[in-house]
Amino acid sequence: MTARLRTFAMLATTAATALAMGAAPAHADSGTVQQVMLKGSTTASYFWDDSSGRAGDTGLPASGKPMQKGMAASPSWPLMTEGYAIYQGKKVPFFVGDRGPGDPSSRGVMLDLDAKTFAELTGGTFDSETLGVEDNGGKGHIKIDYVVTKWGDGVGRKNHPVAFSTGAWAEKDTRPATTPVLVKLPA
Repeated sequence: MTARLRTFAMLATTAATALAMGAAPAHADSGTVQQVMLKGSTTASYFWDDSSGRAGDTGLPASGKPMQKGMAASPSWPLMTEGYAIYQGKKVPFFVGDRGPGDPSSRGVMLDLDAKTFAELTGGTFDSETLGVEDNGGKGHIKIDYVVTKWGDGVGRKNHPVAFSTGAWAEKDTRPATTPVLVKLPA
């Protein structure tokens, strides 16, 4: 296939996807056009593992990267997977830098956001003494939409998240869930 035909095929696929999803055409001033690997919804909780040993802290994250705003833990996605979490119209970026949640994933909690990001989404504040989120009305779990924009290169399942107990986090997935499409994300 020539470069011109590939370009035309990509544009046709993007337009068809936008029509199928009921999306308006993307313009430079109306949001960000982003490659999307996967979209879905799940329940999210929060964590903060800075290797301090406080408040159930389990040590440095699995990626070896220091705990930071934007880090998430997934029970099955490959480490360094990137995307966005959306809650009540607020959109925040995340990258998978740790594994978890453990047992809660068996009950449908499939994403652990870092406590600072969770606080931002819920209107709360991060408490550096307790490593928790305060002043958000007691929210510890929230229903979010997620958008995966890039899969990490390592082991893990490149599809909708599954419970930690499945062991999907340790298996190399060479068949992503969907063919990437370009869509307009909220501003």
